[in-house]
Amino acid sequence: MLKRNLQSEIQRKLNKSPAIAILGPRQVGKTTLAKQLQMPNREIVYLDMENPVDQAKLQDSYTYLTGFENSTVIIDEIQLIPMLFSVLRPLIDAKRTPGRFILLGSASPLLVKGVSETLAGRIAYNELTPIGITELPENIHYKGHWFRGGFPEALLATSDEDAKEWLDDFIRSYVERDLALLFGVNLSAVILRNFWSMLAHSNGNLLNFEVFARSLGVSATTVVKYLDFLEGGYMVRRLQPWFVNAKKRLVKSPKTYIRDTGILHRLLNIPSLDDIFGHPVAGGSWEGYVIEQIYMCKPNYTELFFYRTQAGAECDLILVQGVTPVACIEIKLSNSPVVSKGFVSCVQDLNPKYKFIITPQSDTYDTVNGMTVISLKDFLGNRLSHLNS
Repeated sequence: MLKRNLQSEIQRKLNKSPAIAILGPRQVGKTTLAKQLQMPNREIVYLDMENPVDQAKLQDSYTYLTGFENSTVIIDEIQLIPMLFSVLRPLIDAKRTPGRFILLGSASPLLVKGVSETLAGRIAYNELTPIGITELPENIHYKGHWFRGGFPEALLATSDEDAKEWLDDFIRSYVERDLALLFGVNLSAVILRNFWSMLAHSNGNLLNFEVFARSLGVSATTVVKYLDFLEGGYMVRRLQPWFVNAKKRLVKSPKTYIRDTGILHRLLNIPSLDDIFGHPVAGGSWEGYVIEQIYMCKPNYTELFFYRTQAGAECDLILVQGVTPVACIEIKLSNSPVVSKGFVSCVQDLNPKYKFIITPQSDTYDTVNGMTVISLKDFLGNRLSHLNS
């Protein structure tokens, strides 16, 4: 059993708020985490909205839930019964005792059909990601984590073959059933699978809806819809460009990443860790991996962007607080990185307080350009939390 970094933060919010939501992709460990939370002197009631028996209990949901006002009610996959959001509002308002409801969801509430009540001011939202590098047990090396990804069943599998089998089944289920079920829409499994694979092959590249639309034989509107659902299901990250107060002509299209590298490598049918290094997507895979690890550990009120000029100068990642870029980051798969002219140009444009080149395992040192070369683990453990200072 792995202890998640988010657990103490969720516990703190549960002790203050009448309702909390734990959101994240399927099979990431939301239910396990919710059942580990401590609510002294309160009965725990668990309801799974994929279970017909539990669904039947909520035919008259207001009356049923009123009977558990002194308990903690966990409602799993709540996006499948969107009307519950509006039912919870008067229940919470009638008794705002901390820890009354724990809502678990595998889809962004903003995209769930029929959810008009977001419980604003009554609920604390939390995103549970796949297991991150800072949560790994000592017997799992970061390379294995990069290859298998962070879903517990794949990461902790006894062999690479078992991990690949689980990931293949997960992708198949997501394509054929889960995504359509999450959002209550009809989706073509063939188009979804092909689109997801195309996103994998262009991992870390600029998004061009028209190119995808032509390749898939559908409209750009359809591509936008499918991307929205993949993003809303926490499968894809759309990294937006930074162009506030810019004096140069900048690229304004977002970049896309498959958020879990285990899923990325299965979509690309990469059979082993060694095979990643000879694959054209190796750099993009490592770049996406680093971005996800930083996202999991970033300080509050810190947003992630990239920066690219029309002339080709690029910064892989910018950490922004408010309207101020506080750190420019270049991500390298090499432990002996060369500082690119494009990155130097971006730093001159943005003038951040911190400039990092993140590598897999290099020592930490400063370059003549004033950049800090640093390994991912060192950056996450010793530098990222200090960006506010």
